[in-house]
Amino acid sequence: MHPVPFNFFAFFMMRVSFVALCVLALAVVIFSSETRTTEAKTCNPMKLLPCMSALTSSSPPSTSCCSRLKEQQPCLCGYIKNPALKQYVDNPNAKRVASTCGVPYPKC
Repeated sequence: MHPVPFNFFAFFMMRVSFVALCVLALAVVIFSSETRTTEAKTCNPMKLLPCMSALTSSSPPSTSCCSRLKEQQPCLCGYIKNPALKQYVDNPNAKRVASTCGVPYPKC
């Protein structure tokens, strides 16, 4: 019997497709989750897109991420309570990003 050769290109394309699908799913969730807080600020999780790499890896948050996080601070409890967003905002990376940006992590 001959071993089946590993097709790196097919593996790479499946991985790229999976990542693209995840990003698309996140965008749909974020666009459909716009809400308002009692302070009449618009909560829009799309504004936190500059934080995505810091929230999903160990990379440090950018200046843009920190300013958006501070802007969206009143909305964080709503995001934590949203099952579609919870995995991004209720994890150790999210707590690290908030701390690095000087934003207190909410106790909801």
